[in-house]
Amino acid sequence: MNTNDPYGTFHGRAEVRLVRTLPGPIERIWEYLTDPAKRARWFAGGVCEPRAGGKNDLVFQHKHLSPHEEPPEQYKQMNDEGFRMPSTILRCEPPRLLSYTFDDESDVTFELTPQGAEVLLVLTHRARGSDIPSIPGYASGWHTHFDLLRALLEGQTPPPFWATHRRLKEEYLRLYASVTP
Repeated sequence: MNTNDPYGTFHGRAEVRLVRTLPGPIERIWEYLTDPAKRARWFAGGVCEPRAGGKNDLVFQHKHLSPHEEPPEQYKQMNDEGFRMPSTILRCEPPRLLSYTFDDESDVTFELTPQGAEVLLVLTHRARGSDIPSIPGYASGWHTHFDLLRALLEGQTPPPFWATHRRLKEEYLRLYASVTP
């Protein structure tokens, strides 16, 4: 199974799971999940206190991820000014498991498993409450961010963030439409 094939899978209407194989070692991947400067290079910066109950504020600065690309209109202000999302670490078991709140309505969990020189990363994003309609957007966002992470880890040029996200969002909306409640 090629874990870097395109799409995550929906597990009901409130959960998406993405699986990726990344170049290790596991400690390296853990750093890219918890070190604010490294995390900012592919996802979001901000304070990270890697312990249960710790602060994990996500500061999104997408203009730094793809500086020469124009964002879609609905993301222009967030792209230009950045966006801060307070978050709390729910579980932290270095270097294998990290789980935290993601906005007020969902949680995200990263599970890391060494596989020789590579690391299997399993991300599960679960909505709780009224955030279920956001799941396809989260799926396309994570997919895009993981494409950036993989390129960074492999020393390659990252794909354009917004063009990739736009294309993937359309596809995830299509896939999500077939998920039964």
